[in-house]
Amino acid sequence: MQRKMKMVRIYIMGKEYRVPEGLTIMKAMEYAGYRYIRGAGCRAGFCGACATVYRKEGDYKLYADLACQTTVEDGMYLVQLPFTPANKAIYDLEKIKADDKTLVNFYPEIARCVSCNTCTKACPQELDVMDYIQASLRGDIAKAAELSFDCIQCGLCALRCPAEIVHYHVAQLARRLYGKYLAPKAKHLEKRVKEIEEGKFDAELKKMMKKSIEELRKMYNARDIEPEEEMPTESD
Repeated sequence: MQRKMKMVRIYIMGKEYRVPEGLTIMKAMEYAGYRYIRGAGCRAGFCGACATVYRKEGDYKLYADLACQTTVEDGMYLVQLPFTPANKAIYDLEKIKADDKTLVNFYPEIARCVSCNTCTKACPQELDVMDYIQASLRGDIAKAAELSFDCIQCGLCALRCPAEIVHYHVAQLARRLYGKYLAPKAKHLEKRVKEIEEGKFDAELKKMMKKSIEELRKMYNARDIEPEEEMPTESD
Protein backbone atom coordinates (compact mmCIF):
# COMPACT_ATOMS: atom_id res chain seq x y z
CA MET A 1 0.00 0.00 0.00
CA GLN A 2 1.40 3.37 -1.01
CA ARG A 3 2.02 5.72 1.88
CA LYS A 4 0.12 8.99 1.64
CA MET A 5 2.36 12.03 1.42
CA LYS A 6 1.94 14.48 4.29
CA MET A 7 1.47 18.06 3.15
CA VAL A 8 2.20 21.30 5.01
CA ARG A 9 0.98 24.86 4.48
CA ILE A 10 3.45 27.54 3.47
CA TYR A 11 2.95 31.11 2.33
CA ILE A 12 5.08 32.51 -0.50
CA MET A 13 4.81 36.24 -1.02
CA GLY A 14 1.59 36.06 1.01
CA LYS A 15 -0.09 33.32 -1.06
CA GLU A 16 -0.88 29.94 0.51
CA TYR A 17 0.46 26.71 -0.98
CA ARG A 18 0.50 23.09 0.17
CA VAL A 19 3.78 21.24 -0.33
CA PRO A 20 5.17 17.86 0.80
CA GLU A 21 6.64 17.76 4.28
CA GLY A 22 10.42 17.46 4.42
CA LEU A 23 11.25 19.65 1.43
CA THR A 24 13.81 22.41 1.74
CA ILE A 25 12.55 25.96 1.29
CA MET A 26 14.12 26.01 -2.18
CA LYS A 27 12.49 22.76 -3.30
CA ALA A 28 9.17 23.75 -1.73
CA MET A 29 9.10 27.02 -3.66
CA GLU A 30 9.91 25.17 -6.87
CA TYR A 31 7.19 22.60 -6.07
CA ALA A 32 4.78 25.52 -5.73
CA GLY A 33 5.74 26.74 -9.21
CA TYR A 34 8.33 29.42 -8.48
CA ARG A 35 11.40 29.54 -10.71
CA TYR A 36 14.80 30.48 -9.35
CA ILE A 37 16.08 32.90 -11.97
CA ARG A 38 18.40 34.40 -9.36
CA GLY A 39 19.19 33.30 -5.84
CA ALA A 40 20.15 29.70 -6.57
CA GLY A 41 23.67 28.40 -6.97
CA CYS A 42 25.27 25.24 -5.69
CA ARG A 43 22.12 24.03 -3.86
CA ALA A 44 24.37 22.47 -1.24
CA GLY A 45 25.06 25.20 1.33
CA PHE A 46 28.39 26.37 -0.06
CA CYS A 47 27.76 29.38 -2.29
CA GLY A 48 25.42 31.54 -0.18
CA ALA A 49 23.27 32.57 -3.14
CA CYS A 50 19.93 31.44 -1.71
CA ALA A 51 19.70 33.66 1.38
CA THR A 52 16.11 33.89 2.56
CA VAL A 53 14.07 35.30 5.44
CA TYR A 54 10.94 33.77 6.90
CA ARG A 55 8.53 33.81 9.81
CA LYS A 56 6.78 30.97 11.58
CA GLU A 57 3.11 30.94 12.41
CA GLY A 58 2.48 32.43 15.86
CA ASP A 59 6.09 33.61 16.19
CA TYR A 60 6.99 37.31 15.86
CA LYS A 61 10.66 36.63 15.17
CA LEU A 62 12.23 37.08 11.75
CA TYR A 63 14.47 34.16 10.79
CA ALA A 64 17.23 34.17 8.18
CA ASP A 65 18.83 31.15 6.56
CA LEU A 66 19.77 29.45 3.32
CA ALA A 67 16.84 28.14 1.30
CA CYS A 68 18.77 25.05 0.20
CA GLN A 69 19.43 23.91 3.79
CA THR A 70 16.30 24.79 5.74
CA THR A 71 13.30 22.45 5.84
CA VAL A 72 9.82 23.95 5.58
CA GLU A 73 7.48 23.88 8.54
CA ASP A 74 3.70 24.12 8.57
CA GLY A 75 2.63 27.76 8.58
CA MET A 76 5.91 29.23 7.32
CA TYR A 77 5.83 32.65 5.65
CA LEU A 78 8.54 32.82 2.99
CA VAL A 79 10.02 35.56 0.82
CA GLN A 80 12.76 35.62 -1.79
CA LEU A 81 15.52 38.20 -1.43
CA PRO A 82 16.61 39.99 -4.62
CA PHE A 83 19.96 40.82 -3.02
CA THR A 84 21.62 41.61 0.29
CA PRO A 85 23.64 44.75 1.15
CA ALA A 86 26.98 44.67 -0.63
CA ASN A 87 28.61 48.10 -0.34
CA LYS A 88 32.26 47.25 -0.77
CA ALA A 89 35.31 49.42 -0.18
CA ILE A 90 37.52 50.02 -3.22
CA TYR A 91 41.18 49.22 -2.68
CA ASP A 92 44.30 47.99 -4.47
CA LEU A 93 45.71 45.10 -2.47
CA GLU A 94 49.16 45.81 -3.89
CA LYS A 95 49.15 49.33 -2.45
CA ILE A 96 47.68 48.91 1.05
CA LYS A 97 49.37 47.71 4.21
CA ALA A 98 48.39 45.02 6.68
CA ASP A 99 48.52 47.13 9.83
CA ASP A 100 46.15 47.48 12.78
CA LYS A 101 44.26 50.39 11.20
CA THR A 102 43.67 49.03 7.69
CA LEU A 103 40.35 47.30 8.30
CA VAL A 104 38.79 50.16 10.24
CA ASN A 105 40.05 52.68 7.67
CA PHE A 106 38.29 50.92 4.82
CA TYR A 107 35.26 49.89 6.88
CA PRO A 108 34.83 52.57 9.59
CA GLU A 109 31.28 51.33 10.25
CA ILE A 110 32.71 48.45 12.30
CA ALA A 111 33.23 51.02 15.06
CA ARG A 112 29.42 51.19 15.34
CA CYS A 113 29.22 47.54 16.44
CA VAL A 114 27.15 47.34 19.63
CA SER A 115 27.99 43.66 20.28
CA CYS A 116 24.35 42.59 19.94
CA ASN A 117 25.46 39.31 18.33
CA THR A 118 22.60 39.42 15.80
CA CYS A 119 25.11 38.77 13.01
CA THR A 120 26.32 35.57 14.66
CA LYS A 121 22.77 34.35 15.20
CA ALA A 122 21.94 34.98 11.53
CA CYS A 123 24.97 33.11 10.16
CA PRO A 124 23.98 29.79 8.52
CA GLN A 125 27.59 28.61 8.91
CA GLU A 126 27.46 29.26 12.68
CA LEU A 127 30.52 31.49 12.47
CA ASP A 128 31.47 33.83 15.32
CA VAL A 129 30.72 36.87 13.19
CA MET A 130 30.62 39.39 16.02
CA ASP A 131 33.96 38.09 17.28
CA TYR A 132 35.69 38.58 13.94
CA ILE A 133 34.26 42.09 13.67
CA GLN A 134 35.63 42.87 17.13
CA ALA A 135 38.98 41.39 16.06
CA SER A 136 38.89 43.61 12.96
CA LEU A 137 38.20 46.64 15.16
CA ARG A 138 41.24 45.76 17.28
CA GLY A 139 43.33 45.40 14.13
CA ASP A 140 43.86 41.66 14.63
CA ILE A 141 43.84 40.67 10.96
CA ALA A 142 44.99 37.09 11.57
CA LYS A 143 42.16 36.44 14.04
CA ALA A 144 39.55 37.99 11.78
CA ALA A 145 40.78 35.86 8.88
CA GLU A 146 40.74 32.71 10.99
CA LEU A 147 37.24 33.23 12.41
CA SER A 148 35.76 34.14 9.01
CA PHE A 149 37.54 31.45 6.99
CA ASP A 150 34.35 29.48 6.21
CA CYS A 151 32.27 32.55 5.25
CA ILE A 152 30.21 31.92 2.09
CA GLN A 153 29.34 35.59 1.50
CA CYS A 154 25.56 35.05 1.79
CA GLY A 155 25.06 38.49 3.37
CA LEU A 156 22.58 37.46 6.07
CA CYS A 157 24.78 38.98 8.77
CA ALA A 158 24.66 42.38 7.05
CA LEU A 159 20.94 42.05 6.41
CA ARG A 160 20.21 41.77 10.14
CA CYS A 161 22.82 44.20 11.48
CA PRO A 162 21.37 47.33 13.19
CA ALA A 163 24.73 49.09 12.75
CA GLU A 164 24.67 48.53 8.96
CA ILE A 165 28.02 46.72 8.93
CA VAL A 166 28.88 44.66 5.86
CA HIS A 167 30.61 41.95 7.84
CA TYR A 168 31.46 39.61 5.02
CA HIS A 169 33.33 42.26 3.02
CA VAL A 170 35.33 43.19 6.12
CA ALA A 171 36.20 39.52 6.52
CA GLN A 172 37.13 39.19 2.86
CA LEU A 173 39.62 42.04 3.15
CA ALA A 174 41.05 40.49 6.33
CA ARG A 175 41.62 37.18 4.57
CA ARG A 176 43.18 38.88 1.57
CA LEU A 177 45.55 40.87 3.76
CA TYR A 178 46.43 37.81 5.78
CA GLY A 179 47.06 35.69 2.70
CA LYS A 180 49.23 38.29 0.97
CA TYR A 181 51.19 39.80 3.83
CA LEU A 182 50.97 37.75 7.02
CA ALA A 183 50.57 34.05 6.24
CA PRO A 184 53.77 31.99 6.04
CA LYS A 185 54.63 30.99 2.49
CA ALA A 186 53.27 27.56 1.59
CA LYS A 187 55.95 24.88 1.63
CA HIS A 188 57.26 23.84 -1.79
CA LEU A 189 54.82 26.22 -3.56
CA GLU A 190 57.46 28.00 -5.64
CA LYS A 191 59.02 24.65 -6.57
CA ARG A 192 55.68 23.21 -7.68
CA VAL A 193 54.76 26.32 -9.70
CA LYS A 194 58.10 26.11 -11.48
CA GLU A 195 57.51 22.42 -12.26
CA ILE A 196 54.09 23.23 -13.74
CA GLU A 197 55.53 26.03 -15.87
CA GLU A 198 58.27 23.67 -17.13
CA GLY A 199 55.62 21.17 -18.26
CA LYS A 200 56.43 18.39 -15.81
CA PHE A 201 52.74 17.41 -15.48
CA ASP A 202 51.61 17.97 -19.09
CA ALA A 203 51.59 14.29 -20.03
CA GLU A 204 49.70 13.30 -16.90
CA LEU A 205 47.11 16.05 -17.44
CA LYS A 206 46.53 14.88 -21.01
CA LYS A 207 45.90 11.35 -19.73
CA MET A 208 43.41 12.64 -17.16
CA MET A 209 41.53 14.66 -19.79
CA LYS A 210 40.84 11.42 -21.69
CA LYS A 211 39.27 9.70 -18.67
CA SER A 212 35.54 9.48 -18.03
CA ILE A 213 33.75 11.33 -15.26
CA GLU A 214 33.39 8.07 -13.33
CA GLU A 215 37.12 7.32 -13.59
CA LEU A 216 37.98 10.83 -12.42
CA ARG A 217 35.57 10.48 -9.52
CA LYS A 218 37.26 7.25 -8.41
CA MET A 219 40.67 8.89 -8.64
CA TYR A 220 39.44 11.85 -6.60
CA ASN A 221 37.94 9.67 -3.87
CA ALA A 222 41.11 7.56 -3.64
CA ARG A 223 43.51 10.50 -3.46
CA ASP A 224 45.89 11.03 -0.54
CA ILE A 225 44.74 13.89 1.68
CA GLU A 226 47.22 15.84 3.74
CA PRO A 227 46.20 16.50 7.37
CA GLU A 228 44.83 19.97 8.07
CA GLU A 229 47.06 22.44 9.86
CA GLU A 230 45.94 25.20 12.20
CA MET A 231 46.21 28.72 10.80
CA PRO A 232 49.31 30.42 12.24
CA THR A 233 48.84 33.66 14.13
CA GLU A 234 50.99 36.78 14.01
CA SER A 235 52.73 35.67 17.24
CA ASP A 236 53.83 32.31 15.76
